[in-house]
Amino acid sequence: MPLINQATLENIGIAFNALRAQKLRTILTVSLIAFGISCLVGMMTGINSLDRKINQEFMRLGSNTFTLRSGNSMMRGGRHGEASENYVPISYEEAMQFVAEYETEATVSVSAFGAGAKSVKYESNKTNPNVPVMGVDEHYLNLSSYVLESGRNFSPSDVASGENVVILGADVVKTLFNGIINPVDKQVQLDGKNYLVIGTLMPKGNTFGFASDNQFLIPVSTVRKNFETSSTDYSINVMLPSAELMPDAVSEAKGLMRIVRSDDIASEPSFDVRMSDSVVSELTDLISGITMGGILISIITLFGASIGLMNIMLVSVTERTREIGTRKALGASAKTVRRQFLVESIVIGQIGGLVGIAMGIMMGNGVAYLLETSFDMPWAWLGIGVTICFIVSVVSGYYPARKAANLDPIEALRYE
Repeated sequence: MPLINQATLENIGIAFNALRAQKLRTILTVSLIAFGISCLVGMMTGINSLDRKINQEFMRLGSNTFTLRSGNSMMRGGRHGEASENYVPISYEEAMQFVAEYETEATVSVSAFGAGAKSVKYESNKTNPNVPVMGVDEHYLNLSSYVLESGRNFSPSDVASGENVVILGADVVKTLFNGIINPVDKQVQLDGKNYLVIGTLMPKGNTFGFASDNQFLIPVSTVRKNFETSSTDYSINVMLPSAELMPDAVSEAKGLMRIVRSDDIASEPSFDVRMSDSVVSELTDLISGITMGGILISIITLFGASIGLMNIMLVSVTERTREIGTRKALGASAKTVRRQFLVESIVIGQIGGLVGIAMGIMMGNGVAYLLETSFDMPWAWLGIGVTICFIVSVVSGYYPARKAANLDPIEALRYE
């Protein structure tokens, strides 16, 4: 027995003829359904891409790293109605004291933001004034997701003496050296000072809107010498040999940092400790909230689309009253008429669903393109989208179809 019988095929043909006769109403209704489904599918596709990007970016850090920052950097608010404290940034001396006195076996790196929106120059070539300056030490690359492409890393002597040496990101290298000249051992200028290029970084791509390849890395002591202000805040990144050491290592770090910062034992610490996995967890929670919001918006849109679909079907029944009367006078049963209008409603819903799915896939994979991750096909949500469209079509079309089926043929033929 065929899945679709001849009567159903005829009803589908009649449905398409009716839709062509009312193009504007059909387009508006299909657009409403398509928009709701595209929000749903696009959101899920984009969320999958974003989740994959988060995992890629934090995979290198793992669960065995943590960061110490001043309370200001974490935007801490007050408690119990009290105003938040204005914590002093972690100074270079405090960061160096922590590194010297921290006894747990670990790789400890100190970094600081030097300046933003700077322009770098090499001979006649010049970057846009959007290059950030970051002060790092010899351990920074090991604790980050950056990888050297050419040259060398900072040496302990570079960091200790505050040498004017730099490691350039891929975008800066491309702009200044056009991919032809080897940047290593060349002199570039920033704020009128010469910096010797000792290395370049592998391309990394954009990370959550941040141009990761637009980098100007210099020793953290050079930032102190050339860029430090009263608001310069030094961050301390710690990577342990294994995640099992995390509780004791964090406890020691908190105790030592209290001593370094001269925090009163009865008060809250003037710094924050953040684990990399906690950052991932917070981002995941944020994404879950965005997902629920997107689903809610899609449901509301589909609810509006279902009302619009029911309206167009009721109008269709009214406009085709004489046609219905003729069909019933020629022997069409109430069941046949009801099925005809239900099929028409389902056709509209499925057209809207297919258009919405195509739009959603393009939207979601547009997000994947911007995040520079692989494309994703959310098969489960495609099935859910088709199912939702079918349910919306049946629910919205049932009452108009029932109304058409219950029309009296004599009254219908007399309808003007």
